[in-house]
Amino acid sequence: MSLVHIRKKSLTIETIYHEMGPAPAEPLKMAAACAVVANPYAGAYVEDLMPFMAELRGLGHELATELVETLGGKEKVEVYSKAAIVGLNGEMEHGALWHEAGGWAMREVLGQPKAIVPANKAVAQAGYRIMVPVHYIHACYVRSHFNSMEVGIQDAPKPNEILFALVMGTSGRLNPRLGGLLKENVKGEDGQR
Repeated sequence: MSLVHIRKKSLTIETIYHEMGPAPAEPLKMAAACAVVANPYAGAYVEDLMPFMAELRGLGHELATELVETLGGKEKVEVYSKAAIVGLNGEMEHGALWHEAGGWAMREVLGQPKAIVPANKAVAQAGYRIMVPVHYIHACYVRSHFNSMEVGIQDAPKPNEILFALVMGTSGRLNPRLGGLLKENVKGEDGQR
């Protein structure tokens, strides 16, 4: 019997046409796919969390695929991240399950980019919103792609639930001008530069 029981999902898309400077040739699109899942470990300490993590890979793959399709294909995706909000009857470690399950799924769907998948997590009540940091998928030191997206659902997570989220976007910030490693100069050997 599966440990993954989904109550609801959401897909949020932000399209950013301009900020203070010139408008980009193409708007920046950011998208977050979320799933609210029953926490099978709520209310008790459980030593072995690995079975749930293994099953969450399927959910991660589903959400990552939805994001890639929403953004127009994997070649359009330049930034990514993941997050979890654990309901009050859970613990931070339950959100950490998403590090491997969500990150692995995004890498697989995107063709194995090398940069670490950034993350954020919290234990909180329903309606909590979390800022999810993103960066460039091929090298985490590309300063122009440091950005974030807010994620949350008004009625989630309930105390015995976890909200799992994946975030992807089509480019870095609009009009970046703070120097550092440029996307065009990435070697892509180690996920850093």
